[in-house]
Amino acid sequence: MKKIQTTFYVMCVFTAISFFGIGCSSGGGGGSAAADGGGSGPAEPFVTNGFVRAIAVADDGTTYLGGEFTLVGPPIAYGVALDTTTGTPAAGFPKINGEVLAAVSDGAGGWYIGGRFSSVGGVQRNCLARILADYSVDPGWNPDADGTVASLAVNGGTVYAGGGFHTIGGQTRNHIAALDAATGAVAAWNPDANNVVNVILVSGSTVYSGGTFTAIGGQSRTRIAALDASGEAIASWNPDANGEVIALAISGSTVYAGGRFTQIHGQARLYIAALTSGGNATSWDPSASAPVFSLAASGSVVYAGGYFSIIGGQTRHYIAALNMATGTATDWNPGADMAVWSLVLSGTTVYAGGIFSNIGGERRDNIAALDAVSGTAAAWNPSAGDAVKTLALSGSAIFTGGYFTTMGAQRRSYIAALDANGNLLPWDPDADSFVYSLALRGDTVYAAGYFTNIGGQARNRIAALAADGTATAWNPNADNGVRALAVNNGIIYAGGSFTSIGGQSRNAVAAIDEYGSALATWNPDVNGEINALVFSNGVLYGAGDFNRAGGIGGVERNNLAAFDTGGNLLSWNPNANITVSALAVDGSTIYIGGNFGTISGQPRLMLAAVDTGGNLLSWNPTANYHVNALAVGSGVIYVGGRFTTIGGQAIAYLASVDGNGNATAWNPAVSDEVLAVAARNTSVYAGGYFEKVGEEIRSYFAELNAP
Repeated sequence: MKKIQTTFYVMCVFTAISFFGIGCSSGGGGGSAAADGGGSGPAEPFVTNGFVRAIAVADDGTTYLGGEFTLVGPPIAYGVALDTTTGTPAAGFPKINGEVLAAVSDGAGGWYIGGRFSSVGGVQRNCLARILADYSVDPGWNPDADGTVASLAVNGGTVYAGGGFHTIGGQTRNHIAALDAATGAVAAWNPDANNVVNVILVSGSTVYSGGTFTAIGGQSRTRIAALDASGEAIASWNPDANGEVIALAISGSTVYAGGRFTQIHGQARLYIAALTSGGNATSWDPSASAPVFSLAASGSVVYAGGYFSIIGGQTRHYIAALNMATGTATDWNPGADMAVWSLVLSGTTVYAGGIFSNIGGERRDNIAALDAVSGTAAAWNPSAGDAVKTLALSGSAIFTGGYFTTMGAQRRSYIAALDANGNLLPWDPDADSFVYSLALRGDTVYAAGYFTNIGGQARNRIAALAADGTATAWNPNADNGVRALAVNNGIIYAGGSFTSIGGQSRNAVAAIDEYGSALATWNPDVNGEINALVFSNGVLYGAGDFNRAGGIGGVERNNLAAFDTGGNLLSWNPNANITVSALAVDGSTIYIGGNFGTISGQPRLMLAAVDTGGNLLSWNPTANYHVNALAVGSGVIYVGGRFTTIGGQAIAYLASVDGNGNATAWNPAVSDEVLAVAARNTSVYAGGYFEKVGEEIRSYFAELNAP
């Protein structure tokens, strides 16, 4: 197995709270490679909930992953029914190919769902679908919205939908519509909102709506309105919110509203308010410290979820129960550590969905069941890999929809191991920050990155892990990030941005013995950063960003260099003009990937090959954007990156290139950037930012058939 190093790019991640685009997701394209491990793994091997930046595959097929993930689980994406007793995802539930933002029970054991998708259970369904009690897709219910569906409500034989759409069922319906619950046919009811409808609530013959609109039902209505059976705005009900309305609940004749507003019906109300049957703001004023995104009313209590940390006069992090009479927070205090987006009540249980990782005093990833009296989390623990946006009960199951691409996941912080069949192993070093590089030697896994604790021990940015996942005594203790590792004859070579490692002053690269000490005489002194290392035939090749005079021990080397086992700089000098991120060696050929435009003064866009003498070879695939990772296969080089064309072909993010520099026909149709690539036997392993391979969910990690 050849060591392949990944890139070092860091991306910022943000989550939209209330964004409803115009189009529905179309899913990924088809690919020539199946995502099933080439017959060596299960049909759907485990995936992660965050970026995979490093992959190492052992001779027995065990695959080690490092990156920015915290959960590993089966590829169950965007929406699934969960057993309300066990939390187990329903077997045979139809696959949804895009985000689910709204769901409501159909009253017959199934659900209506809405969001940003184009396929459910392999059947084309644009942003709206009905899933029946037997988990089949209703063949006759297909309203075919042209944009996001953000809210759904059912009243008798009518389904109300709100969102970002403009046509539905072949009819013009701007942002809000009524559909026949049995056939999906569009009703004549047409309030014609001028902007997005986030939430719909039906009470008797009145349809309440909230969003970002300023006109609806033929009247000027700012962000909140009540509509009658004809679709007209009710003249006497006009609360006039000064900010987006996202949540509604009702108890008796009182309507509760939550969102981003700070004033409603002329009264100062911070993010939450109660409205009379005439549309006036009542004196009820919990005054949240930040937006409220979910409301549920029961008995004498209004439950609220959102981004607040203070509400009802008390410190309440992201979730609270408010007294209906006074607006003060009750003693109920589950204390989530991040936003709560959805709340559903069932007897003495409050189901909560959001983007949290702790709630009710327990570790719960994005979904939880809370005791309505004590606020403690029940044992029920489905563990969603990303945000849960909507919840809907139906019988003994609860539909869960959102942005997640795994459900029923297990906690693995930044490092994990899968068996030869793609199933998660109990090996759990539990790092406290990112893992960017992995290398194997016997039963030992060397890990590097930005962590300060791993395997149960304090280990600064580099560690050796035993077969049980615990850290060994080996402890070089780097003072800054380690991004590259290579192992040879008991010596571990490390590269990164450190200036001290193994008890010695070492700039960016070091050789460390089996006891964790830097070799006394091995000190190339790199004036820059190392991103990739690979060892071959007594030579250590290094790549990175050190394109300055005196870059290596006072000798100029531009982003590429080679060292002997004594740490001496060799004459090998391909001279890349910009950063190099990846290296791979095959015999006497060294393959180079990165962001460069020239090698040895000759045009080579992002990819090049040189020999052991540093001579540029004719191999010239030419990628149109960054190359992050390389791996040697049988007669091909696997290339991962941010490119969309390579080797003369329109192939994006992951490709194989032959010895002549031409891209082969192999095209897995990976949906986004690839950061890590490894190859073994008939399998190719990829990690990165992607969520799909073709039409299959493979979030951030995939095992693919080799060409």
